[in-house]
Amino acid sequence: MSTTLILTVIGNDRPGLVESIAAVVAAHGGNWLESRMARLGGQFAGIVRIEVPREREVALRDALRAGAARGLSVTVAAGEATPVGLPGEAGTLRARLELVGQDRPGIVRQVTAVLAAHGANVEDFVSGTESAPMSGDRLFRATALVALAPRADHAALRRALEEIAGDLMVDVDLRPVEGA
Repeated sequence: MSTTLILTVIGNDRPGLVESIAAVVAAHGGNWLESRMARLGGQFAGIVRIEVPREREVALRDALRAGAARGLSVTVAAGEATPVGLPGEAGTLRARLELVGQDRPGIVRQVTAVLAAHGANVEDFVSGTESAPMSGDRLFRATALVALAPRADHAALRRALEEIAGDLMVDVDLRPVEGA
């Protein structure tokens, strides 16, 4: 019998950080299931979902706490074996949100406030800034995968996003994800 754990990691970026975590997980019979990791502002940050034999969980937690993954702060939380949709909700729908526009403070706050107000759960969110091709101005770009409850008013969510897109001067696109 195995248990699922979620690791969150952060530390100064350097070669070998992912390997140091993977080595500890493997040494305890764990299986690396999925992860999201990135270098942000000189720091390495990530989340990892693993399975480990139940009888080795405590030893793995102790090894991570003892600094076996040197140079990283690692926290461990219990995870669900197969997380699907909104908690306890059958028929969850998924949509991809894409946003691009001139960068300014508050974009993420305003967009996520609309999503939360309409009961959308953000499952994946990637954002960044880049230079605009012609003007060189800084553009903000984000992509999110959101889970929408079947009872949610999807048309109202779309209207609310379009309304703030005008205020923020960004382009927003919300489309259902086929087969999800």
